[in-house]
Amino acid sequence: MKSLIVVYSYHHHNTRKVAEVIAPVIGADVKSPLELSGDNLKGYELLGFGSGIDSGMHYKELLAFAEKLSPVDGKRCFIFSTSAIQGDEKVANDHMQLREILRLKGYNIVGEFSCKGFNTNSFLKFLGGMNRNRPNAEDLKNAEKFALKLNAIER
Repeated sequence: MKSLIVVYSYHHHNTRKVAEVIAPVIGADVKSPLELSGDNLKGYELLGFGSGIDSGMHYKELLAFAEKLSPVDGKRCFIFSTSAIQGDEKVANDHMQLREILRLKGYNIVGEFSCKGFNTNSFLKFLGGMNRNRPNAEDLKNAEKFALKLNAIER
């Protein structure tokens, strides 16, 4: 199965680290949305979309890319992120906008993953940041487990 992970990660490359753990498990290429257009996605059977979270949603660069995607008929995808604060309800809310865009485009979301990431936004940079050394080995192991579950889903 041909897979692609579209990831926008720039501050500390937290989300890119997660993508690079998932990619070999599902046999995916990893690209930035800045390297792609919606037409580049036609040959892929499984797509992953991920970025850090800013103000309660994925980075605007990833959301803008998703908005430009052509409609599909049930193409499988997954969503992932890194953020300073975790929790089931928070992650569900953080992913809401991207999830809605993808559903409206006709994507079948088969899984979602999130873990903590090192954050030096705003005033946190003066305090040395939050979640230093995250994602850590345990976070990345959980990302790998998530990827294994993606492989187990009926294709």
